[in-house]
Order: sequence, then C-alpha cells, then structure tokens
Amino acid sequence: QVQLVESGGGLVQPGGSLRLSCAASGIIGSVYSMAWYRQAPGKQRGLVAIIDRHGVTNYVDSVKGRFTISRNYTKNMAYLQMNSLRPEDTAVYYCQVINLGGMYWGQGTQVTVSS
Repeated sequence: QVQLVESGGGLVQPGGSLRLSCAASGIIGSVYSMAWYRQAPGKQRGLVAIIDRHGVTNYVDSVKGRFTISRNYTKNMAYLQMNSLRPEDTAVYYCQVINLGGMYWGQGTQVTVSS
C-alpha cells in the first residue's frame, strides 16, 4: 500500500523559510515524478513544483527563484525548500507521486505565513 507522509509545515513570518519533506513508502517500480501542490482556503489545488525521474524541475511562476524542489531517489523522498515566504503562500501543501501504479497523494501539511 502506497503511503505519502508530509512534514515540515508550520507558522512562519513573512520573509522566512521552511523545508517540507515527503516520505513515500510502498512504492513499487520507478517513480515517474514527485510534486508539491497547494490549496489555499476557497481556492483550487494547484501545482507548485514538480521533479521528474531525470531530475528536471518545473515551478509555478509565483514561486520561481524562491522555492526549490529536490528528491532522494533511493529513499523515495521529496523536499520543498521555501524561502522568502509571503502571506499568499499560506496553504495546505500536498505531496504527489506518479508511477506505473498510478497517482498518489499525501494528507497535506499546513503552511501559514503571517506576522
């Protein structure tokens, strides 16, 4: 059974940093991509950053230059380093994994940026 567990969320002041982690277990076979999505209150869930099996990354424009996605291939873990956080980054952040078996989601971790 595939399980994704996110951690690292919390309350941070504007301009601060957080590092999110996603631990994937029960994955069989190659992971095609690992990604971070976020959902703010009253808004749809949207892609923040994605990294494929070749290490190619892509980001939503609003986080380019501030966020960095990375992954540990052997441990099936993904990370999101978030710097220069803004109040508009406040959301629940979800980890997503895609492999041959399908698409999987974690339960999410809350990130709140506020003074």
